[in-house]
Amino acid sequence: MRKLLNTVYITNEQAYLTLDGENLVCKVDGETKLRIPFENIENIVCFSYIGCSPALMGKCVGLTIPINFVSPQGKFLAKVCGETKGNVFLRVRQIDCFRENGLELTRNTMAAKFSNTRQVLRRSLHDNARLREDQQIKQVVDFLAEGIEKVMEADTVEEILGIEGSCAQTYFSVFDKLITNEKVPFSFEMRSKRPPLDPVNAMLSFIYTLETSEYAAALETVGLDSYIGFYHALRSGRNSLACDLVEETRCIVERFVLSLLNLQIIGEKDFERQISGAIWLNDEGRKKVLTRWQERKRKPILHPYLKQKIPAGLLPYVQSNLLAKYVRGDLAEYPPYLQK
Repeated sequence: MRKLLNTVYITNEQAYLTLDGENLVCKVDGETKLRIPFENIENIVCFSYIGCSPALMGKCVGLTIPINFVSPQGKFLAKVCGETKGNVFLRVRQIDCFRENGLELTRNTMAAKFSNTRQVLRRSLHDNARLREDQQIKQVVDFLAEGIEKVMEADTVEEILGIEGSCAQTYFSVFDKLITNEKVPFSFEMRSKRPPLDPVNAMLSFIYTLETSEYAAALETVGLDSYIGFYHALRSGRNSLACDLVEETRCIVERFVLSLLNLQIIGEKDFERQISGAIWLNDEGRKKVLTRWQERKRKPILHPYLKQKIPAGLLPYVQSNLLAKYVRGDLAEYPPYLQK
């Protein structure tokens, strides 16, 4: 089993990363703020525009440690990584497999997504007695169940895309009700992505970006090309396969955001508002979210397919490995992640 090491998050916008022997060094205005041995690092996410030294990038490529560059607002910009590991024939098989079985993979992945989304609603109903008689939430739970049946009967990926859009819109129509802490001054009307127009959307977009980068890194380690997916359209510079697999675990991000809000860990002061209307996490808000996200990655979860407990942060690696086994023909069917 892969050892769960640290994802290093560089949140200071003035930080510069450099190399010193076998150590990653973070400097701000020429002063060393952080020094970490590479043996303790598995991934780097940098929110700085200043960047890092070519020597450091070369070292990370050699150690297969990806460096993800993300804007301070949470928009993915670029990634530096080494060549994809594994046999070239696996990547050829990946293309053939997705062409032959892309519809089946999409059906199963979207069915898992809707099932996991229903679990988010059911968990909220379980945790908050006041919501248990809410008819609108119950109707959305039933609507998502119908969505599962529809995607399993769909004849094209385009048809599934339409079903997903309808289910997502219906789900997010009640998301505001799941923010149950009355002291939290946040409201949520609809999903807004580019840019996020309220604090809840800002948090969702920020953590979705983190989750996607973690899946992209995991796919590289098992030899799959993260840019060649089966559901999301191919687009230069987009990790389409990582976007595909993230669909199964969006429920984890959404539960995480709800927990931060309902436990009052994140407040109004953790965001900044732009003249354009966009709202982003500020530096202090990002630090709070990243600290809790890293803590969450170390908590054990029971994997429904493996029937054993793993750290939550290993889930992208487990799912990527299962997909690689399916592509190679070791598994008759890819088992998507199902929240219990």
